[in-house]
Amino acid sequence: MSVLFDITDGVARVTIDRADRMNAVDDATEARMEDIWSQIEADPSVRVVVLTGAGDRAFSAGADLKSDAGKTGLEYWASFNENGFGGISMRQSLNIPVIARVNGLALGGGMEMVLGCDIVIAADTARFALPEAKVGRMPLAGGMVMLQRLIPEKIATGLMISGRMMSAAEAVQYGLVNAVVAADDLDSEVDRWVADISSCAPLSVRAIKQTIRETGQLSIHEAHALRLPELIRALTSEDSDEGVTAFREKRAPVWRGR
Repeated sequence: MSVLFDITDGVARVTIDRADRMNAVDDATEARMEDIWSQIEADPSVRVVVLTGAGDRAFSAGADLKSDAGKTGLEYWASFNENGFGGISMRQSLNIPVIARVNGLALGGGMEMVLGCDIVIAADTARFALPEAKVGRMPLAGGMVMLQRLIPEKIATGLMISGRMMSAAEAVQYGLVNAVVAADDLDSEVDRWVADISSCAPLSVRAIKQTIRETGQLSIHEAHALRLPELIRALTSEDSDEGVTAFREKRAPVWRGR
Protein backbone atom coordinates (compact mmCIF):
# COMPACT_ATOMS: atom_id res chain seq x y z
CA MET A 1 0.00 0.00 0.00
CA SER A 2 1.52 3.32 -1.06
CA VAL A 3 -0.42 5.37 1.50
CA LEU A 4 -1.16 4.48 5.12
CA PHE A 5 -4.50 5.77 6.41
CA ASP A 6 -6.00 5.53 9.88
CA ILE A 7 -8.68 7.31 11.88
CA THR A 8 -8.49 7.07 15.67
CA ASP A 9 -10.36 9.26 18.16
CA GLY A 10 -11.26 11.80 15.51
CA VAL A 11 -7.69 12.13 14.21
CA ALA A 12 -7.01 11.01 10.64
CA ARG A 13 -3.39 10.19 9.83
CA VAL A 14 -2.29 10.04 6.20
CA THR A 15 1.24 8.80 5.54
CA ILE A 16 2.82 8.53 2.11
CA ASP A 17 4.56 5.17 2.49
CA ARG A 18 7.23 5.16 -0.21
CA ALA A 19 10.35 5.89 1.81
CA ASP A 20 12.52 4.06 -0.73
CA ARG A 21 11.40 6.65 -3.32
CA MET A 22 11.63 9.57 -0.86
CA ASN A 23 7.83 9.39 -0.70
CA ALA A 24 7.54 10.56 -4.31
CA VAL A 25 3.98 10.38 -5.63
CA ASP A 26 3.21 8.21 -8.66
CA ASP A 27 -0.18 7.84 -10.37
CA ALA A 28 -1.34 5.05 -8.04
CA THR A 29 -0.39 7.05 -4.95
CA GLU A 30 -2.12 10.15 -6.32
CA ALA A 31 -5.33 8.19 -6.92
CA ARG A 32 -5.21 6.65 -3.46
CA MET A 33 -4.71 10.04 -1.81
CA GLU A 34 -7.64 11.55 -3.69
CA ASP A 35 -9.80 8.68 -2.47
CA ILE A 36 -8.61 9.22 1.11
CA TRP A 37 -9.41 12.95 1.10
CA SER A 38 -12.91 12.15 -0.20
CA GLN A 39 -13.38 9.63 2.63
CA ILE A 40 -12.26 12.20 5.19
CA GLU A 41 -14.64 14.82 3.82
CA ALA A 42 -17.54 12.40 4.17
CA ASP A 43 -16.68 11.33 7.74
CA PRO A 44 -18.15 13.70 10.37
CA SER A 45 -16.12 12.03 13.13
CA VAL A 46 -12.83 13.44 11.80
CA ARG A 47 -11.69 16.53 13.71
CA VAL A 48 -8.16 17.00 12.39
CA VAL A 49 -5.81 15.40 9.84
CA VAL A 50 -2.06 14.82 10.03
CA LEU A 51 -0.26 14.43 6.69
CA THR A 52 3.33 13.16 6.56
CA GLY A 53 5.79 10.90 4.79
CA ALA A 54 7.30 7.63 5.97
CA GLY A 55 10.81 7.54 7.39
CA ASP A 56 12.94 10.49 8.41
CA ARG A 57 14.47 11.55 5.11
CA ALA A 58 11.57 13.11 3.22
CA PHE A 59 8.05 14.42 3.65
CA SER A 60 7.72 13.99 -0.12
CA ALA A 61 10.05 14.54 -3.06
CA GLY A 62 7.03 15.42 -5.20
CA ALA A 63 6.16 13.74 -8.47
CA ASP A 64 7.83 10.42 -9.18
CA LEU A 65 9.61 11.41 -12.39
CA LYS A 66 10.54 7.82 -13.13
CA SER A 67 6.88 6.84 -13.33
CA ASP A 68 6.07 9.98 -15.38
CA ALA A 69 9.07 9.67 -17.70
CA GLY A 70 6.88 9.15 -20.77
CA LYS A 71 4.74 12.28 -20.29
CA THR A 72 5.42 15.58 -22.02
CA GLY A 73 5.11 18.79 -20.03
CA LEU A 74 1.69 19.49 -21.54
CA GLU A 75 0.51 15.94 -20.82
CA TYR A 76 1.72 16.25 -17.25
CA TRP A 77 -0.15 19.54 -16.83
CA ALA A 78 -3.32 18.18 -18.43
CA SER A 79 -3.32 15.15 -16.12
CA PHE A 80 -3.38 17.22 -12.92
CA ASN A 81 -6.12 16.70 -10.39
CA GLU A 82 -8.19 19.89 -10.01
CA ASN A 83 -7.60 19.54 -6.26
CA GLY A 84 -3.88 19.95 -6.82
CA PHE A 85 -0.92 17.74 -6.06
CA GLY A 86 -1.74 14.76 -3.87
CA GLY A 87 -5.37 15.86 -3.99
CA ILE A 88 -4.63 18.45 -1.30
CA SER A 89 -2.46 21.33 -2.53
CA MET A 90 -5.43 23.31 -3.94
CA ARG A 91 -8.36 21.46 -2.39
CA GLN A 92 -11.22 23.80 -1.46
CA SER A 93 -13.87 21.32 -0.33
CA LEU A 94 -12.08 20.04 2.80
CA ASN A 95 -13.09 22.12 5.82
CA ILE A 96 -11.26 19.93 8.33
CA PRO A 97 -7.87 21.32 9.45
CA VAL A 98 -4.83 19.53 8.02
CA ILE A 99 -1.46 19.55 9.78
CA ALA A 100 1.65 18.92 7.69
CA ARG A 101 4.19 16.95 9.72
CA VAL A 102 7.31 17.81 7.71
CA ASN A 103 9.92 15.25 8.70
CA GLY A 104 12.45 15.94 5.94
CA LEU A 105 12.64 17.19 2.38
CA ALA A 106 9.49 18.74 0.88
CA LEU A 107 10.30 19.18 -2.79
CA GLY A 108 8.17 20.11 -5.80
CA GLY A 109 4.75 18.59 -5.31
CA GLY A 110 5.79 17.76 -1.75
CA MET A 111 6.13 21.47 -1.01
CA GLU A 112 2.88 22.15 -2.85
CA MET A 113 1.12 19.73 -0.48
CA VAL A 114 2.60 21.68 2.42
CA LEU A 115 1.18 24.89 0.93
CA GLY A 116 -2.25 23.24 0.90
CA CYS A 117 -2.15 22.41 4.62
CA ASP A 118 -3.43 24.69 7.37
CA ILE A 119 -0.76 24.12 10.01
CA VAL A 120 2.87 23.22 9.25
CA ILE A 121 5.15 21.67 11.87
CA ALA A 122 8.69 21.00 10.66
CA ALA A 123 11.71 19.20 12.00
CA ASP A 124 14.79 21.44 12.09
CA THR A 125 16.26 19.17 9.42
CA ALA A 126 13.42 19.86 6.96
CA ARG A 127 14.09 21.61 3.68
CA PHE A 128 11.64 23.12 1.20
CA ALA A 129 12.04 23.71 -2.54
CA LEU A 130 10.19 24.08 -5.84
CA PRO A 131 12.99 22.88 -8.16
CA GLU A 132 10.86 22.17 -11.25
CA ALA A 133 12.70 24.71 -13.41
CA LYS A 134 15.85 22.62 -12.99
CA VAL A 135 14.23 19.81 -14.98
CA GLY A 136 12.48 22.01 -17.53
CA ARG A 137 9.13 22.00 -15.76
CA MET A 138 7.19 24.43 -13.55
CA PRO A 139 5.39 24.18 -10.18
CA LEU A 140 1.99 23.92 -11.85
CA ALA A 141 0.04 22.14 -9.11
CA GLY A 142 -0.32 25.22 -6.93
CA GLY A 143 3.22 26.32 -6.16
CA MET A 144 3.48 29.01 -8.83
CA VAL A 145 0.24 30.71 -7.78
CA MET A 146 0.16 29.97 -4.04
CA LEU A 147 3.68 30.61 -2.77
CA GLN A 148 3.66 34.29 -3.73
CA ARG A 149 0.46 34.70 -1.71
CA LEU A 150 1.99 33.18 1.42
CA ILE A 151 5.46 34.73 1.55
CA PRO A 152 7.05 37.91 0.11
CA GLU A 153 6.92 37.94 -3.70
CA LYS A 154 10.66 38.34 -4.23
CA ILE A 155 11.45 35.45 -1.88
CA ALA A 156 8.90 33.26 -3.68
CA THR A 157 10.21 34.29 -7.09
CA GLY A 158 13.80 33.64 -6.08
CA LEU A 159 13.00 30.16 -4.85
CA MET A 160 11.12 29.17 -7.99
CA ILE A 161 13.48 30.58 -10.63
CA SER A 162 16.60 29.27 -8.90
CA GLY A 163 15.34 25.97 -7.53
CA ARG A 164 17.14 26.73 -4.27
CA MET A 165 16.22 25.05 -1.01
CA MET A 166 14.77 26.93 1.95
CA SER A 167 15.70 25.76 5.44
CA ALA A 168 13.11 25.18 8.14
CA ALA A 169 14.49 28.20 10.00
CA GLU A 170 13.95 30.41 6.92
CA ALA A 171 10.48 28.96 6.37
CA VAL A 172 9.34 29.86 9.87
CA GLN A 173 10.88 33.33 9.48
CA TYR A 174 8.70 33.97 6.42
CA GLY A 175 5.56 32.54 8.04
CA LEU A 176 5.40 29.42 5.88
CA VAL A 177 5.80 27.18 8.94
CA ASN A 178 4.07 27.41 12.33
CA ALA A 179 6.79 25.74 14.38
CA VAL A 180 10.24 24.21 13.97
CA VAL A 181 11.42 21.64 16.49
CA ALA A 182 14.18 19.08 16.86
CA ALA A 183 13.44 15.93 14.88
CA ASP A 184 13.05 13.93 18.10
CA ASP A 185 10.35 16.37 19.27
CA LEU A 186 8.37 16.44 16.03
CA ASP A 187 5.68 13.96 17.06
CA SER A 188 5.13 15.52 20.48
CA GLU A 189 4.76 18.99 18.92
CA VAL A 190 2.29 17.66 16.34
CA ASP A 191 0.36 15.91 19.12
CA ARG A 192 0.11 19.18 21.05
CA TRP A 193 -1.42 20.90 18.04
CA VAL A 194 -3.79 17.96 17.51
CA ALA A 195 -4.89 18.17 21.15
CA ASP A 196 -5.42 21.94 21.03
CA ILE A 197 -7.47 21.78 17.82
CA SER A 198 -9.47 18.80 19.12
CA SER A 199 -10.35 20.75 22.27
CA CYS A 200 -12.16 23.38 20.20
CA ALA A 201 -15.71 23.14 18.88
CA PRO A 202 -15.46 21.16 15.61
CA LEU A 203 -18.07 23.22 13.78
CA SER A 204 -16.33 26.45 14.79
CA VAL A 205 -13.03 25.10 13.49
CA ARG A 206 -14.62 24.14 10.17
CA ALA A 207 -16.26 27.56 9.85
CA ILE A 208 -12.99 29.33 10.55
CA LYS A 209 -11.15 27.28 7.94
CA GLN A 210 -13.85 27.82 5.30
CA THR A 211 -13.93 31.56 5.98
CA ILE A 212 -10.15 31.87 5.66
CA ARG A 213 -10.10 29.89 2.43
CA GLU A 214 -13.10 31.60 0.82
CA THR A 215 -12.49 35.23 1.76
CA GLY A 216 -8.74 35.79 1.46
CA GLN A 217 -9.04 37.79 -1.76
CA LEU A 218 -12.09 39.84 -0.67
CA SER A 219 -12.18 43.21 1.05
CA ILE A 220 -12.85 43.04 4.79
CA HIS A 221 -16.42 44.30 4.29
CA GLU A 222 -17.14 41.81 1.51
CA ALA A 223 -15.67 39.01 3.61
CA HIS A 224 -17.65 40.01 6.69
CA ALA A 225 -20.89 40.07 4.72
CA LEU A 226 -20.42 36.58 3.27
CA ARG A 227 -22.79 34.00 4.75
CA LEU A 228 -20.88 30.76 4.29
CA PRO A 229 -22.62 27.41 4.97
CA GLU A 230 -20.17 26.28 7.67
CA LEU A 231 -20.49 29.64 9.41
CA ILE A 232 -24.29 29.43 9.57
CA ARG A 233 -24.11 25.81 10.67
CA ALA A 234 -21.75 26.66 13.55
CA LEU A 235 -23.76 29.67 14.71
CA THR A 236 -27.02 27.71 14.84
CA SER A 237 -25.54 24.57 16.41
CA GLU A 238 -26.08 23.03 19.85
CA ASP A 239 -22.34 23.37 20.36
CA SER A 240 -22.63 27.15 20.11
CA ASP A 241 -24.81 27.12 23.23
CA GLU A 242 -22.81 24.36 24.91
CA GLY A 243 -19.60 26.36 24.82
CA VAL A 244 -21.09 29.33 26.63
CA THR A 245 -22.94 27.10 29.11
CA ALA A 246 -19.78 25.15 29.93
CA PHE A 247 -17.85 28.37 30.46
CA ARG A 248 -20.47 29.67 32.90
CA GLU A 249 -20.57 26.34 34.73
CA LYS A 250 -16.77 26.21 34.88
CA ARG A 251 -16.51 22.81 33.20
CA ALA A 252 -15.07 21.40 30.00
CA PRO A 253 -17.50 21.58 27.09
CA VAL A 254 -18.87 18.40 25.55
CA TRP A 255 -18.84 18.93 21.81
CA ARG A 256 -21.34 16.97 19.73
CA GLY A 257 -20.65 18.45 16.32
CA ARG A 258 -24.23 19.51 15.87
